[in-house]
Amino acid sequence: MAGPTGRGGSLGGALNDLLRSQVTPRHRLSSYNARHWHAQLSQLTGTHRGYQALEEAGLHVTTKTLLNWLSDPEYNIRRSYRDLIHTAYENVAIVPADPIPDHVKNGQFEISGTVKTGDDERERGTRRASPLRIDGRRGHWDEIEELWAAGELTDDEFEDHFIDDVIVEDIGEGTDGWDFPGSSYSVELR
Repeated sequence: MAGPTGRGGSLGGALNDLLRSQVTPRHRLSSYNARHWHAQLSQLTGTHRGYQALEEAGLHVTTKTLLNWLSDPEYNIRRSYRDLIHTAYENVAIVPADPIPDHVKNGQFEISGTVKTGDDERERGTRRASPLRIDGRRGHWDEIEELWAAGELTDDEFEDHFIDDVIVEDIGEGTDGWDFPGSSYSVELR
């Protein structure tokens, strides 16, 4: 029985596609697009989560002051208060990434596509060559997880770290390193 599969124009693209099919990446809520401090404050004070974010950002003003600000969009507030409102707004607008689950980090990865090590270059996952099988349990996932949580796990970063921190940890350096020069990859998780 086939497991979840990611596809992409590079190994990193296929890995990212696979990961995004399993967990939600860090992202911005589309409803949080206000630019002016008053619009941001109005949106924040509409929810309990928004009030909590204002408090966590360090905005401590009286209810009367808050009502004055909300009643007049042209009210002149200090820059430090505008910065606190903006910080709270961004903290609510950004949804953190789900952590990479253990079934991914401990999974068996079957990579299909062009794989090169030294002078050996072949198309894996065909009748002539089985997919490249990698045991994720042997990998070091810390840097991949940090980049994922920060929303900075690009296809290139994922490919580089997967080679160095997962493939090499599982099966070694190869003849002369690992390279994935193809333009179409699939990665199945088992």
